[in-house]
Amino acid sequence: MGRYILRRLGFYLIAAWASLTLNFVIPRLAPGDPAAAMFARFEGKVAPEAMGALKAAFGFTDAPLYAQYLTYLKHLVQGDLGMSYAYFPARVSEVIGTGLMWTVGLAGVAVIISFVAGSFLGVLAAWNRGGWLDSGLAPALAFLGAFPYFWLAMLALYLFGFVLGWFPLRHAYGHDMEPGLSFAFAADVARHAVLPASSIVVATLGGWMLGMRNTMVATLGTDSIRLAHARGLPPRQVMLRYAARNALLPNVTSFGMAVGFVLSGSLLTEIVFSYPGTGYLLILAVRNQDYPLMQGLFLVITLAVLAANFAVDLLCLWLDPRTRAHA
Repeated sequence: MGRYILRRLGFYLIAAWASLTLNFVIPRLAPGDPAAAMFARFEGKVAPEAMGALKAAFGFTDAPLYAQYLTYLKHLVQGDLGMSYAYFPARVSEVIGTGLMWTVGLAGVAVIISFVAGSFLGVLAAWNRGGWLDSGLAPALAFLGAFPYFWLAMLALYLFGFVLGWFPLRHAYGHDMEPGLSFAFAADVARHAVLPASSIVVATLGGWMLGMRNTMVATLGTDSIRLAHARGLPPRQVMLRYAARNALLPNVTSFGMAVGFVLSGSLLTEIVFSYPGTGYLLILAVRNQDYPLMQGLFLVITLAVLAANFAVDLLCLWLDPRTRAHA
């Protein structure tokens, strides 16, 4: 088993190194550089003598390419992703860190709620085939999930925010609120998160439920489940310990991908609700041609996906004895 873990870790480390290298090479293949773009944006208000300092600040120097690459890796180890020129003089890591906090709090919690609730509903629907969960709720959630997500988000915003006025229309907290560790601020943040989080849950719940339900139905027909029934085990134990545990593996793999992509932000969610997460930052970076910030966001997203997949490999190793036997 230890050899299997080392092999998987080696694979993900190679993939991470390839991502880091591409993140270094691609901007240098593009015409121009961030310093020139920033100089043009200020329309001559920056002295030409400052170009050299700007290029050095953004990592574009006249040093050999391998020296620039080693400097780039050194800065990454130190957590330095460069300087954002849309938020100049803020560092990219500081800008991403701010958006990351909001994205993980919103999309991360929503994805976990959707996965847990959808998987549990799928287990119940398969165990009680033909019941109202199987014949009523599952098709209804699948029907909602078939709508374009941005349409559901805008409908929720219009109905519950604009018409009924139950929830705020935009941002992560009220403009009159002072951020801090207080109950009033936490309550205001939670109130602002209800609509975007609910939109994510409603749009994805049906997929988790149907995936779990279909896998669970196939698992219930296996010999191991018949043997568990023949041994006289309690139905709840058979459902959860034997059937649900084996049926959960495909959903766990998909969950790893979903958690990894959480850091990209639920892009449409953050656009519709003007939520200040990493997805909204990515839109602003593209709009302002902030290449260092775009690089930093793409790198963080890639590494998050790789880390999530490695965690899923370890989780599947724990959940499935067959994986351990062949590891």
